[in-house]
Amino acid sequence: MLRWLFMQLSAIFISLGEQSFTSLLRGISIGKLKTYQLYDRMKARLHLAKLNSENVRKAEPRFWARLGEGDEDFATDLSQAILVSYLDMIKAVLDHLGIPNQDGFFNKDIDGAKYLTDGWQQKTYDKFKDAYPAAVLLFYINHLDWEVSKAEKIFQPHV
Repeated sequence: MLRWLFMQLSAIFISLGEQSFTSLLRGISIGKLKTYQLYDRMKARLHLAKLNSENVRKAEPRFWARLGEGDEDFATDLSQAILVSYLDMIKAVLDHLGIPNQDGFFNKDIDGAKYLTDGWQQKTYDKFKDAYPAAVLLFYINHLDWEVSKAEKIFQPHV
């Protein structure tokens, strides 16, 4: 897969800003990481002796620097840890868009782009902005666009 031809996942984090990044990190659910058997993987990927909210908070500047350096493997794992913590939001967004899914997970072989009609990002943001944290919603909209449509630019909502 020639991912370098498109926007990088780390660029989504960077473009949304450091304040959003802080919010995203604070939303990671250690319990969900354990449930989905991501805890040990994330502990190793984050280079933390103990994975807890305090250690994540303290290591935030290091994580931000790694994203700024374009560490795509790190960005991928970190996005997975963030998104698994918000599967209820993901399911709601996918259902709203009509993308077939199984509790927030969709088959990577489906043509998801056909469900993303013109203006879907703003409509999705408007529908869910009062139900979920803005940083997480914006991250997911951009992540979905990146994953499904190979987006080349960051979506920022019109407020």
